[in-house]
Amino acid sequence: MLTPEPDCARCPRLADFRDANRAAYPDFFNRPVPSFGPLDARLLIVGLAPGLRGANRTGRPFTGDFAGDLLYSSLQRHGFAAGSYARQKDDGLELIGCRIVNAVRCLPPENKPTPAEIGQCRPFLEAELRGLPKLEGVLALGQVAHTATLAALGLRKSARPFRHGALHHLQDDLPWLTDSYHCSRYNQNTRRLTPEMFDAVIADLAERMSLST
Repeated sequence: MLTPEPDCARCPRLADFRDANRAAYPDFFNRPVPSFGPLDARLLIVGLAPGLRGANRTGRPFTGDFAGDLLYSSLQRHGFAAGSYARQKDDGLELIGCRIVNAVRCLPPENKPTPAEIGQCRPFLEAELRGLPKLEGVLALGQVAHTATLAALGLRKSARPFRHGALHHLQDDLPWLTDSYHCSRYNQNTRRLTPEMFDAVIADLAERMSLST
């Protein structure tokens, strides 16, 4: 599967930011963050990008920050994860039937990748979608992930607008797409996304995946 090199230079701004963070935080991962989860996953969860003290520190998506606390607790509750989550890569947590990737693999300044940077990272998301032989569905966490997923599948977003809780049936040969607001600290603090709202999305996915076994 196509993955970025540790010193990927596709995005000069992100490469410069990575170098700066290597100097400021030499103990952090500070590289493009790889996917997490088994290759026989039936569900792919697509996030935005690594957080400074989350995945950019630990080297595993959504690990070590506020967003990961909600994501992984919900996945554990509904059978998509087993083991303990302790905000570190070697905590023993395992994903079951799902895999997690970010639309942008490197940490962007202010957590805001540019459209060009999202496009530069698209080949890696395309490879993820092609490289999972049992893939049935995608959960997009936020509008950027939603749009990036549609672009990676070669589809236009105009006919499939992002909406929390929405289920988009795509073409017969493509996985379906579900949307959720991103489980970021900002969305949780502003109550745009509550734990109950997010849990309902994951519960619906668990039911959907069990019905298709």
